[in-house]
Amino acid sequence: MNKLMQYGWNTNWDHEWSNEDRGLHKPGRIIADFGQKYKIYTDEGEIWGEMSGKMKHALQSGSTNPAVGDWVALQLLEGEGRGIIHGILNRKTSISRQKAGTGSAQEQLIATNVDILFLVTSLNDDYNPRRMERYLIMAWNSGVNPVILLSKADLCDDADIKAAEMEMIAPGVPVHVVSALENMGKEAVIGYLQEGVTVALTGSSGCGKSTIVNWLSESAGQRTQGIREDDSRGRHTTTHRELFLLPQGGLMVDTPGMRELQLYDDDGGGWEQVFADIEAIGEGCRFADCQHKNEAGCAVRAAVESGEVDGKRLQNYLKTQRELMFQMRKEARAERKINRKDRSTKEPVRRKSSFWNNRIHDEG
Repeated sequence: MNKLMQYGWNTNWDHEWSNEDRGLHKPGRIIADFGQKYKIYTDEGEIWGEMSGKMKHALQSGSTNPAVGDWVALQLLEGEGRGIIHGILNRKTSISRQKAGTGSAQEQLIATNVDILFLVTSLNDDYNPRRMERYLIMAWNSGVNPVILLSKADLCDDADIKAAEMEMIAPGVPVHVVSALENMGKEAVIGYLQEGVTVALTGSSGCGKSTIVNWLSESAGQRTQGIREDDSRGRHTTTHRELFLLPQGGLMVDTPGMRELQLYDDDGGGWEQVFADIEAIGEGCRFADCQHKNEAGCAVRAAVESGEVDGKRLQNYLKTQRELMFQMRKEARAERKINRKDRSTKEPVRRKSSFWNNRIHDEG
């Protein structure tokens, strides 16, 4: 297992593996996802893998497909350089968003078993604190520790001001200003890359994630492109999720950029954590069910008028609240459809926390 330890295998994974009779199966970690095929690192090196027919048949949704970062049970096909995936070990963290282009709420996994999530945004015209609030909700819900990286500092004259703004919306979350071009902030970022620790990067398309991977790995393994002059946006280059072993000993997952982040759920209380200041102020509202819109005695609206709360931050608070509630309603409709079918072969849809159930009840 010595080689697997480089890829994050530890005594906890060893204990879980030993809890079941694995037969002749061997453990491996998915390091790249190409749809139907996966690149997997095993104790014998890299191989290609695909799911067994039984596993494909048992899948109920895309959320249960193997993902980059997963530890899997493999049947190695001797002499073929490939293997068959027969199972997935329990995930300790799952970074996900709502799958785009679907009429119902469906989870799309970004990466699993991640310890630290670098939330990357570039310091040019693409800089957007409201978008970062959405990424923070996703991070807290996934169970990982978020770190904000403000990239392309060489294109910005007021990086310190923007870093302070990020610190205001994300109390306690580390914020680092970096520039791969000028080798700025590298020492601070490398401090997170400990042996066996898995770090993932996420952010909007063209924010510089692949450049950061190349910068930290001191290679040009990830293809990058320059920014567009008309809107200061980087060009999207990463097309699949992949995990890299860095020379510092850590592991890094690069992911395709997102044009839009649709939140999947709030089971981890991420929304409450990101907007804890507004929630706390709201306790002073005259009415317990105040929606912070036009109600008399609204402490939150008063805080906006006094400058204590940014009006745009309140708008994002209300927008993401509506989005999560709407998604819950879609899931409730999906669950009712399942209830009308044979439940013996279906997994129940995950129920949300009582916090959100109460919100929907209060709104009627």
